[in-house]
Amino acid sequence: MPIHSEQFELKARLEMALLASEKASDLILQHYQSPDLQVDRKSDDSPVTIADRGAEEILRAEITLAFPDDSIMGEELPAVEGTNEFKWILDPIDGTKPYTQGVPLFGTLLGLEENGKLVMGVCRFPALDEVVYAIKGDGAWWKIRNQEPRRAKVSDKSKLSESVFCTTTMTRWETIGKQKAYEYLCRNSYLARGWGDCYGHMLVATGRAEVMIDPVLSPWDAAALVPILEEAGGHWIDFDGNPSIYTGNGMAVNAALKDEVLQIISQ
Repeated sequence: MPIHSEQFELKARLEMALLASEKASDLILQHYQSPDLQVDRKSDDSPVTIADRGAEEILRAEITLAFPDDSIMGEELPAVEGTNEFKWILDPIDGTKPYTQGVPLFGTLLGLEENGKLVMGVCRFPALDEVVYAIKGDGAWWKIRNQEPRRAKVSDKSKLSESVFCTTTMTRWETIGKQKAYEYLCRNSYLARGWGDCYGHMLVATGRAEVMIDPVLSPWDAAALVPILEEAGGHWIDFDGNPSIYTGNGMAVNAALKDEVLQIISQ
């Protein structure tokens, strides 16, 4: 059966993204847990390291070499305007704070838009040697070390009392006036944990958690997550229930709990 030309374009970009994220991982791990790692502060007081900048440079170089007409937007470097319908959205280290603390729950994110719609995502965890990825229409996949990829699927748990709830930091809930929602989720979930950033979202995509909420985030924090969650049978949505990465907040949730969690957030 012939492969549709659009699907061929996506598969080619997925193969490149998986290899590019491996190359970026090599650099990231060179500096990981190093006593000499210097942490700088950006204008918004968030941390950045030589690994963040170097990893994004690697990702951009690989994209430009393979697909020079694609646009690129990333966290650390200026945007590049391409000439076709594809746009990469990059976060070289999602979870720089855990990274600088020597905690392995950080990831490299590559999202791909086609005509403004997110169609591919790669989330690689360098220190764990795991990667979760998806392209639209081809399912979500989870590869652990040298094992064969397995299907990534959200859980089917429908009761909050049986579910794992994750978030990044409590203070962000206070910032947006949602402290009561946070406390409700903590009290009424089976387990509430601070497994934040992309790691928490991938716990939902692989069925190990049911809800992960980020009260404050940027587009590059979320772009890779949308296709993965959707192909895994779940949802990436903002606090209004829309699959947007541009509204400054978002959540990963399985299908069974989506409406209940949205109702809790809206109070």
